[in-house]
Amino acid sequence: MKKIEAIIRPEKLAVVRKALEEIGATGVTITEVKGHGAQRGVVQQWRGNTYTVDLLHKVKLETVVQDEILERVLQAIHENARTGEIGDGKVFVSEIIEVMRVRTGERGKAAV
Repeated sequence: MKKIEAIIRPEKLAVVRKALEEIGATGVTITEVKGHGAQRGVVQQWRGNTYTVDLLHKVKLETVVQDEILERVLQAIHENARTGEIGDGKVFVSEIIEVMRVRTGERGKAAV
């Protein structure tokens, strides 16, 4: 099993969620986050004044998937979250050693 953490643009969340549900990655945790990458934010103008916005609004999407669908999930995130501009986000994949459903005590694949 793999844990996927995807940090994406908020406006792309709905289409990414829909694509993941179609693949079978139904359990998801979504968190509103702020941060920046290598670009260190953006410079914006408003009413003639220049402002540096160094913490950008993003959405962090977390899901645990079976190894068999990992590549399809990564492809779905890439295709649906990508705009081609700086700030599209990042995806991190980690190995999951164990999982347990709290309500029933089930473990492993049955708990996901």
